[in-house]
Amino acid sequence: MSTDHRPVTGDYCALNSAFIYTYRFKPVVLFIMLLLFTGSLLAQQQDTAQVLHTGVAKIDSIKDNMVFRLQELGKSLKKKSVDEYTAEKVAMRQDQVFEMSRRIMEKAKNYLKAGIDTAAMRQELIKINHWITIADDGIFINAGAAHSYRNLVTTYNLLLVLQQKAVALKTIVDRHHNNLVSFQYQMDSLSTDSSIFTFPDDSVSIVAYIKKLTSVAKGMKPIDSALDRAHANIEDLQIPLNTTVYSIDARLEAIDGYEHSISERSFSADFPGLFDKAGYSRPFSEIFRYSKEKGSLTFRFYLQNNSAGIAIVLLLLIALAVYLRSLKKIYREKKLLSDTFDGQLVLRYPFCSAIVIVLSLFQFIFPVPPFIFNVIFWVFSSIALTIIFSGFITKFWMRFWLTIFVLFFAACIDNTALQASRVERWFMFVLALAGVITGVYTLAKGHRDELREKWIVYAIGFMVFLEFVSIVANITGRYNLSKTMLTSGYFNVIIAILFLWTVRLINEGLALAFAVYSGQERKSFYINFKKIGTRAHPLFYFFLVIGWFILFGRNFYAFKLLTNPIQTFLAEERSVGSYTFTINNLLVFVFIMALSVIISKVVSFFASDRYPDVTGNQKEGKVGIGSWILLVRISIITIGVLFAFAAAGIPLDKIAIILGALGVGIGFGLQTLVNNLVSGLIIAFEKPVNVGDIVEIGGQGGTMKSIGFRSSIISTWDGADMVMPNGDLLNAHLVNWTLGGGKRRMNILVGVSYNTNLQQARDLLTDILSKDERVLSYPAPSVMFETLNNSSIDIKIFFWVRHMREGILIKSDVIAAISRSFKENNIEIPFPQQEVHIHTIQEKKE
Repeated sequence: MSTDHRPVTGDYCALNSAFIYTYRFKPVVLFIMLLLFTGSLLAQQQDTAQVLHTGVAKIDSIKDNMVFRLQELGKSLKKKSVDEYTAEKVAMRQDQVFEMSRRIMEKAKNYLKAGIDTAAMRQELIKINHWITIADDGIFINAGAAHSYRNLVTTYNLLLVLQQKAVALKTIVDRHHNNLVSFQYQMDSLSTDSSIFTFPDDSVSIVAYIKKLTSVAKGMKPIDSALDRAHANIEDLQIPLNTTVYSIDARLEAIDGYEHSISERSFSADFPGLFDKAGYSRPFSEIFRYSKEKGSLTFRFYLQNNSAGIAIVLLLLIALAVYLRSLKKIYREKKLLSDTFDGQLVLRYPFCSAIVIVLSLFQFIFPVPPFIFNVIFWVFSSIALTIIFSGFITKFWMRFWLTIFVLFFAACIDNTALQASRVERWFMFVLALAGVITGVYTLAKGHRDELREKWIVYAIGFMVFLEFVSIVANITGRYNLSKTMLTSGYFNVIIAILFLWTVRLINEGLALAFAVYSGQERKSFYINFKKIGTRAHPLFYFFLVIGWFILFGRNFYAFKLLTNPIQTFLAEERSVGSYTFTINNLLVFVFIMALSVIISKVVSFFASDRYPDVTGNQKEGKVGIGSWILLVRISIITIGVLFAFAAAGIPLDKIAIILGALGVGIGFGLQTLVNNLVSGLIIAFEKPVNVGDIVEIGGQGGTMKSIGFRSSIISTWDGADMVMPNGDLLNAHLVNWTLGGGKRRMNILVGVSYNTNLQQARDLLTDILSKDERVLSYPAPSVMFETLNNSSIDIKIFFWVRHMREGILIKSDVIAAISRSFKENNIEIPFPQQEVHIHTIQEKKE
């Protein structure tokens, strides 16, 4: 039996099978040959039966003995063949087990070498526990007589972030633990395989097998020990990590209960009255220190988790600022910019206007922002609005705005204090009283006719009411209610003013853009200001009111109770067949698709290399990207589609199904549409025509206005816009005047009388052409005598102009100059004349 246990491969198995087959059945072949030989002998014996009649009995005895021996020989050969086959099969399985063991050991060795940084994870876990300790302050440690709603909200948001970090660590650790267990299970299953406990029969093979088994065992031992150490190490990390996750969950549940309790007793006293003796009093310096630490942690984590949204806001801010600056430049060049900026305030400080509009509108894309994050948005918007206000609104309302902004900023600082103290309560009382006095004084003084936005009066009145409620609640010991009313009052008036002026600035921007970009422009995907109109859509006002309610309602726990069911509804998984989705995923899909379309529009808008003025003419500018805009649009929308599918969690095989369905639709009824789409791509790549080129198709001339997905637009000389499918445009006999540089040859036919000095006429015509600077000197103009006509000698004049747009005007001027010159030099321009002679016949008198 072979003892060379090589790795089992396909060629080796085939060769081994052939060997076993030949080796095993060789005795059988010999046995058959022996039977044939014996049969031949018996046949010869029967032929000589008559001769050997006397030895019949002896021959029969020999025959029976031979058959018996042959049968015994067959049985022994069969048993030997089966034993050898079994041994070979066991040897092959042993080779497989050893090879698989080596592979698994190599994988385990590489995995352990890469591993995970448990030391860094332990440090991260220590940080998380430290941050939990910070979050506990004022809630579970040094709680005081009652909880502050602001502290509960801040702590809850901070613990949510810490929960995400801890769960992320737990996921990595659990995955690593499962991988370690999997390696150990595979190695244990191979080491207990029954084939490795079957030994060869001969001593030489046994020694060789034991050496091989010992080699594998020596290689497996250090790997197994390393797996045990890694497993023990990861279990030491799992225990405190699981404890941390469970403790965070318990804290979140407890805080939710505290919030619910405060909500139920909103109108009950939390502390003694403002003028009563204080109970538990923690030093204000400690409150300020831990409030600052907890707030900065929450803010930092929120910035890290929402960096993409912040980048989007910054890009939108820059884009809007650039657009407003370019719009202001157009108005300045056209001398349409007013010195007082009345109706043009959005152009006074483009960057400040962009800050107010973008920050006011896009603050809602950030889910559950911390208070400091919101304050930064509001403060920057208010500062930008203050700059816009300077010198524009009256001094009375400017003083009111500055006073409210200072009180608002002071209220924001007070709201960062997360635990009640007698010092803070007196500060709240002064702030609320200042708000009431400011509001009452402003309303009493009037000056409402000076207001640019009349709705601000209602916001001021509402602020006065909220600040008065805050004063009463503070005096009677209702701290949480007092603080909520104090901050809500100032937030209400600031947000209302910001939103009202945001709408005003948007309306002004649309009106100014409508005046400049009133026509369809030289780009493939333009902003149609006629369709938008000069004022924002009423839905825009509606959404701003909803936004005001959201920002105002975030100060109350009832808002959380109201929004939680909506969030649960949006996040709940639903199934259609085998596909699982959520409403949030669908909204994300729609949002990304819409955003990609908007970005493609913005790119197309700024890619325009000329703009129309208020008279309808277009101003020349730099050479733009022309028909490449179509490719840019397609790329942006394609990337948007892929991102939308990925963000929504829609598997790519669904895209394949959609493409298959589109293929069927194309095969049946969308050939023309696809032809136009592909033709648009060919035009964009091959560039036989570009946006802005002067073209002529079928005798119809005009300027290429846009190249879209399906069709292109040509502005004809008659002022009409001709929409032509891209397939027809590509297949038509297209004349592109711009492709050759834009110059064009003009010709004029003029006739002179037969008695004219032709050389003098040629010199006069050549002089007229050479004196006109608009006529190109190269190619040089030429004057040719064409034909002898009935009443004149026809002269044909050829000359080139720089641009075909100027050709008609230059030709008109040249004709006028020719007429004037010929008259001065007595050269007659004849015209066909016919003389009619009337012959009358007189009747004879009888």
